Amino acid sequence: MLIATLAFEEPGADAPAVADVAPPPRPEECHARATLYRLLAGVFVEEASPQFLAALREADSLRALAAAGLRFDDDFLQADALALGDALACEYATLFASCGSFPPVESVRLTGRFKQEPHFQIARLYQRMGFEQVQGRFAVFPDQLGVELMFAAELLERCAAALERDDRAGFVQIDKELRRFWTLHLGRWVRGYAELVSRAAGHSFYREMARFLRGFAQEEIEAMGLVRLDDLDRGRLEVPKAEIKLEFDPDEPVCGECPPQRAEHGGEQAARVIPIAPLRDLKL
Repeated sequence: MLIATLAFEEPGADAPAVADVAPPPRPEECHARATLYRLLAGVFVEEASPQFLAALREADSLRALAAAGLRFDDDFLQADALALGDALACEYATLFASCGSFPPVESVRLTGRFKQEPHFQIARLYQRMGFEQVQGRFAVFPDQLGVELMFAAELLERCAAALERDDRAGFVQIDKELRRFWTLHLGRWVRGYAELVSRAAGHSFYREMARFLRGFAQEEIEAMGLVRLDDLDRGRLEVPKAEIKLEFDPDEPVCGECPPQRAEHGGEQAARVIPIAPLRDLKL
């Protein structure tokens, strides 16, 4: 099992097996993969900025994307820059941020709710690995797709740095963290979610970038030697809401069961009502 093979620390569902360990990649390969992660993160983490779109529409970028199999329509290739930005802002809101949309958030895609166990697992992982999530134009959850992709990119940069200083043990440890992250998080939902976005997108930019994400995710899974890694998202239009199991203190007094106290006026007994303390955490 992968958890035993890679000495994973956190418990999880049955994890897929991993193929024989391959020779380490070159640092340039890690840098190149990290660049693709960041490109895809820029698509999904927030509305595309004018600078990001301008860089993508440069001739060299379009040739590289075309070589990867992306086929944008004129709504992306020929549109005025200002009109394109407005159109994509509306498309982003429609797909990811409005009522009836499907947010690119792992907790939502796997449990039907925000801030469930993936949210807390990933927040703890970022802290353990020494990463700090910096807010951009908008606040985003730690298990948001763009943030997860940027974290994977940073792990790859650490892999490259370890290889450049000939630290094989350091590379192996960080590479294990990346495989583990794919096994317990990205690999469980990204492929199906990307398929859903590619079907639902009305603009060729999000359609093609979602197709790119799905293909890239499959290639990464194969390159890391992960097998039997199930896609739990499956591109569902609706995700049933998982039951929430609340953590509580059985000794906590409840309303109506507190001992009576003297009223401030009149000397009569009056029941003291203690409000239930706010929940500190939600755990599945």
